[in-house]
Amino acid sequence: MEYPGGLKGWPMAEASRMIQSKPHRWHVQIVGPPRAAPDLLFLHGAGATTHSWAGLIDRLKSRFRCIALDLPGHGFTRLGTRFRSGLRPMAEDVARLIAQEGWQPQAIIGHSAGAAVALQLARHMNPAPQIIGLNPALENFEGFAGWLFPVMAKALALNPLTALAFSAGPNPGARAQRLIEGTGSHPPPEMMACYTRLIADRQHIDGTLTMMSQWALNDLLRALPEITAACHFITAAGDLAVPPAVAARAEERMQNTRLTALDRLGHLAHEENPDLLAGVIQESLTLAA
Repeated sequence: MEYPGGLKGWPMAEASRMIQSKPHRWHVQIVGPPRAAPDLLFLHGAGATTHSWAGLIDRLKSRFRCIALDLPGHGFTRLGTRFRSGLRPMAEDVARLIAQEGWQPQAIIGHSAGAAVALQLARHMNPAPQIIGLNPALENFEGFAGWLFPVMAKALALNPLTALAFSAGPNPGARAQRLIEGTGSHPPPEMMACYTRLIADRQHIDGTLTMMSQWALNDLLRALPEITAACHFITAAGDLAVPPAVAARAEERMQNTRLTALDRLGHLAHEENPDLLAGVIQESLTLAA
């Protein structure tokens, strides 16, 4: 993302660093006490970046070392290859970064598609950290949409003009607002300003489309009953992007999972009310300790 001044004005920019870990050049933000504090790893959903966690991290940073990263192709993380944006390779590359940097997450907090990445990571980490999934996206599209959407996403991602067309459209602020409100959420102005910047950024749009074109959950969904990590799914009643029933169906198939259903908020609940979500997460971490 090449804005004038680079990260200037981006949430938590003072905590940003760039880390080379094959095959990508990662944008990582680390906030909180030194290594003596427990690590929390934050994984955003498709189309977002570390900015999504700013409010939540601000409320957790006194007790935890909070580590947030931009997924491959998103925000300021530079893809080393366009062929590792699917769920399994993305989780493998995050795991490589974790090992390289010596992070030891007590919990991985994932939002939407980031929750799927967290669960995929948990399958291969020993000991497995607790997984906290916020509005976790844990189902494929059904029927005709299940066939059509990946085909469309792949076609769009392969066309070099697509990202330019998406990012160069008029009035990015209005387009961002329509997209976000379509998820049932109404984040604060500072979050909407970030989405306005993102929707106008060609590389970010290209990275998001590339991820969507390679996304497949079948292997993870089959493995859900085998996951032994302690998991906590948090859903919001107003989520129009991932209905709360998705997490409920996943929870029924898993061994060590509990569910908290919020009676309000939307898909970006942690951006809308970080105080509420921080309380729920801190309670979850205490129970799992």
